[in-house]
Amino acid sequence: MKTVLLTVLFFLTLNLLAQTKNSTKDYISKWKGTAVTQMNTYNIPASITLAQGILESGNGNSKLARLANNHFGIKCHSTWTGDTFTQDDDKKNECFRAYDNASQSFEDHSLFLKKRRYAPLFELKLTDYKRWAKGLKSAGYATNPKYPSLLINLVERYELWKFDEMIGETLEEKETVTPPQISVPKQATDKDSVIEYDFNPHVHHLSKNNVKYITAKKGDTFYKLSKELELTLRQMYKYNESKNKDVLKVGDIIYITPKRLKSRKNNPVHICKKTISLREIAHLEGIKLKSLLKRNNSEKPDEKLPKGTKVSLR
Repeated sequence: MKTVLLTVLFFLTLNLLAQTKNSTKDYISKWKGTAVTQMNTYNIPASITLAQGILESGNGNSKLARLANNHFGIKCHSTWTGDTFTQDDDKKNECFRAYDNASQSFEDHSLFLKKRRYAPLFELKLTDYKRWAKGLKSAGYATNPKYPSLLINLVERYELWKFDEMIGETLEEKETVTPPQISVPKQATDKDSVIEYDFNPHVHHLSKNNVKYITAKKGDTFYKLSKELELTLRQMYKYNESKNKDVLKVGDIIYITPKRLKSRKNNPVHICKKTISLREIAHLEGIKLKSLLKRNNSEKPDEKLPKGTKVSLR
């Protein structure tokens, strides 16, 4: 009886957590005032602060944000003397700053950008969010080549640039006159390159080779998925044997655990149903490409095999 009650409580807790996930609009509503205050104190565009918070913390839903109140992915570095939180990132067991509350994270983010290497940013206009986004990447805040466009997409999609116009004012004062309205386009096209960050988790599947995977949705990138899945970007590339490929197509198989060296016993051979390469077969079957090439005495991963070809998986 006790075991049953514990099980019920466990699933009720999971359900409650799922229901309390923040959306992008929730995040903006909660932290827009803080972002404006930081802008007026440190001359950092509120739009950039909000966009970075949304992106780095997954709307405040990431493990780092929930357990360490760290919304900007700032690591310890040698000067940090406060509390810490350890999790895998570019390397295993990396040290991240931990705060008593998320407001401290916003304050520390502003102070962090006051480092010498970010000095050129403060010569830009507060309303020039595009150059701020590009400047952050150039100064080394993030390694992802898509980082500037991800920030710019968020600023424009949610009209965060409106908060940059509140120079010398508090959000409450501005809202009594002309409250900034967050408008979301009803329908986005591929041409718009708009990325949606509202929490809508991907369904996890298990392949016939016992490898966990998800399927890509519109607007997905490895960077965005790494934040949702709490994996490092390096892990995402490694699991999918992809070299810095960031733009994904709808329906692409994205592995979230390592591929196997061989197939299961009940699936020893892949019979090509169409013209296909060993690289493509390795991904479909969840087998490491190097292993598949070795099993089939091949050094040509991208050579097209005709329909009907039998490929050994074990």
